[in-house]
Amino acid sequence: MDLSALILADSRFPGGGHVHSGGLEEVIARKLIKHERDLPGFLSGRLRTAGSLAAVFAAASAHAAARGVLSGHWKLLDAELDARTPSPAQREASRAQGRGTARAGRAAWPSPVLETLLEVTPRPHHPVLLGALVGIAGGSPHDAAVSVAYLAVSGPASAAVRLLGLDPFAVNAVVARLAAELREVASAAADVAGHDPADLPAPGSPALDLFAEAHARQHKEEVRLFAS
Repeated sequence: MDLSALILADSRFPGGGHVHSGGLEEVIARKLIKHERDLPGFLSGRLRTAGSLAAVFAAASAHAAARGVLSGHWKLLDAELDARTPSPAQREASRAQGRGTARAGRAAWPSPVLETLLEVTPRPHHPVLLGALVGIAGGSPHDAAVSVAYLAVSGPASAAVRLLGLDPFAVNAVVARLAAELREVASAAADVAGHDPADLPAPGSPALDLFAEAHARQHKEEVRLFAS
């Protein structure tokens, strides 16, 4: 796995991911998750839906960056991911993380390819931006897919420790047991990295979309620990 993908998947990378729970805060507020034993189902489901979608577009973006595509391709990739993200709150969270990652990425991997992407989409979706950075750094579509797929579960897992005071050893064990599923999701994403953006898969999760919208409404009325 390329070092760039590892850096981008590191919770210490200043991309702003630490302020997002991936829907877990709303799920906990509804008392749907209370213990470590409740986490595997949520994390696996998130990996297979939102995580899979992110992996697909990160892989496609890494493929595009390696080829040095024209600006129109970046605009198309971003628009296709927008179309596959029906929740406005989810779209905003993705773009907020994309913008944060772009600031750190410019410092770590300056590139004309990155500048072209940001000129067309100043607030790109996070998977598109992360995939581009991996491709710019010499990583593969599979590397990019692994990175975002891992973030899809590691972020909520970390949030669970903070929100519920769960045993961090037990929570990280849950994440470790998802390794086979994560590899499967990343491999499937890498297999379609070169497809036309309009033909990329569109896995979705209506429940996560509804939780995201509910969290956004509630966040306006009371202080929440996470932005999403």
